[in-house]
Amino acid sequence: MDFDEIFRFLQCTDETDRIEAKAASHGIGKSFLESVCAFANEPGLGGGYILLGVSEKEEGFEKEYIVTGIRNPDKLQQEIATQCRGAFNIPIRPNIKVVSYQSKTVILVGIEEANPYEKPLYLLKGGHEKGAFRRIGPTDQVCTRNDIDLLYQLRSQKKYEDLPVEKASMDDFDPHAIQLYRKMRENVHGGARELKYSDEDLLKSLDAICVEKGLQCPNIGGILLFGKQDSLDRLFPLRNRTDYILIEGREWMASPEEHYTALEICEPLITAIPRILSQIMNDIPQQFAMEEDGLRRKDNPIIPRNVIREALVNSLMHRDYQIPSPVQIIKYANRIEFRNCGYSLKPEEELGFPGSMPRNEKIAKVFHNIRFAEEKGTGMATMREEIKQVNLSVPLFESSRSSNTFVLTLLSHHLFDQRDIEWLKSLKDFNLSDENAKALIVLREMGAITNADYRTINGVDTLTASAQLRKLRNQNLISQKGKGSKTYYSPTQSILTPQVVSRPEELTPQVTSKPEELTPQVSIKDSFEKLDLPKNLQERIQKLTKKAKSGDLQAVLIELCSIQPINIHELSSILSRKPRYIRDYILKPMVRTGKIKLSFPDQPNHPRQAYYSPSTTTRVGANAPLG
Repeated sequence: MDFDEIFRFLQCTDETDRIEAKAASHGIGKSFLESVCAFANEPGLGGGYILLGVSEKEEGFEKEYIVTGIRNPDKLQQEIATQCRGAFNIPIRPNIKVVSYQSKTVILVGIEEANPYEKPLYLLKGGHEKGAFRRIGPTDQVCTRNDIDLLYQLRSQKKYEDLPVEKASMDDFDPHAIQLYRKMRENVHGGARELKYSDEDLLKSLDAICVEKGLQCPNIGGILLFGKQDSLDRLFPLRNRTDYILIEGREWMASPEEHYTALEICEPLITAIPRILSQIMNDIPQQFAMEEDGLRRKDNPIIPRNVIREALVNSLMHRDYQIPSPVQIIKYANRIEFRNCGYSLKPEEELGFPGSMPRNEKIAKVFHNIRFAEEKGTGMATMREEIKQVNLSVPLFESSRSSNTFVLTLLSHHLFDQRDIEWLKSLKDFNLSDENAKALIVLREMGAITNADYRTINGVDTLTASAQLRKLRNQNLISQKGKGSKTYYSPTQSILTPQVVSRPEELTPQVTSKPEELTPQVSIKDSFEKLDLPKNLQERIQKLTKKAKSGDLQAVLIELCSIQPINIHELSSILSRKPRYIRDYILKPMVRTGKIKLSFPDQPNHPRQAYYSPSTTTRVGANAPLG
């Protein structure tokens, strides 16, 4: 990329894993060398860019980068070349360009990723322990012992799945899993050559066996695919586990006292996938349809089976098995989340296009052989197409290199159904584009979206997504939270209660005498029906006057929040009080005394914050989502 493109990207998205900006008013210094080292070391990143002569200016949520310029570019170029040649254990050759921008001189430094056999690179003054860095998000992080081990492992060009399991033998393979593979492979390709092999030769052909010290032994990928359950428990107690969790409601509740059901699946991947897929499909709501002849009824799952299968297989095929943490499949009332360790090796903007970058090539090969996974990296595209055909919201992806996680979310929400159309009518004065409307519908359903989500929903680039999100923010339809790479957007009251929405320029302050006099913004009856409240509780709520005592309000709140977690806007409509009054005068004292608890106690302003009573039904299990 040239300087103009990089600088424009920086303005819209802030510093990223591939872009770093520095003022360099007094030379390059230590932080510059740390960034060089991090860009060169980070596996799969492809290097990065450092902009010198650029400073950041921050005002509230807005962060602006301004060109301050370089006074002596020739001297600085010489310093960069000299330091990159001599400060590291291996010389680095940067690509240096001097650019004139806004009548000022800036320097663009391109750093290529080092070859695997050259890593880890480190600053000679710090040595291995303190001088090696990785690029994690927009930061340069000192390598841990595990990071160093990983970089040395990559020197051998051997992937984790290829490593031998020295404590395992051929007896650790499960004959039932091997037989199941034969059956599924025959259904796909009955003439496949390997079907004639013995079990041992079959495993060799699938690269499930390696030779170590002159002896045959299973490798990690082979055991994960075909290992006996007790062998997996002994050798990889968490690395092969998948947790399927059913949540009552739309939010994760951190308290072990809340109700959910969890199923742990610990068995070889070959047998685990059909079992997990069957379990998920049993829990997917069905919708009525007629056969083509118009005479017979059929029930179709709201989310197509192929979509669920592809999401499941993607989690297991691209999982980072070096991390001892299970895959989690969390089914909420309105969505399913597939969470696994292992950020996407393929850039987010390329997800859905042909081409694959599997983390575990041997496991991927076996999955392709039995059609668990699509060929040539077309799985994501297939998933999007099937979801489009049934008019569901697009799948959302969240890949984080910094936390080494990947999350795929499937919404069971039909885009532009009658409810959406009626809701959008109340926003007609805002002249929303189709892209704006789709993003707002998903935002209302999810509670928050990011720039990456907007790109996924509408198929636009980063800069376009940033511009359109700013427009929605300036229209007071969404609220910006966080900064830089952690920026996300939550709905404003304009979205949550659209019937009172006006154009931003028409908004006027409302004067009220007392908080108690504030009235609800949505129908109480609608809220009762939505939450399915007991008749006796409905009667108690309807008897509450505007001047009801706080003790009476608290008693009703405890009972409400013991039914299910409820957010502030639902409580506002039910209790005929404005959200601010309920939060500041009623809920905060109750939270302090432990009568009510927060779904996200460490993040009071979380966009999906809800309140629940400690007396709610006890959960089964105690797992929390990754990250």
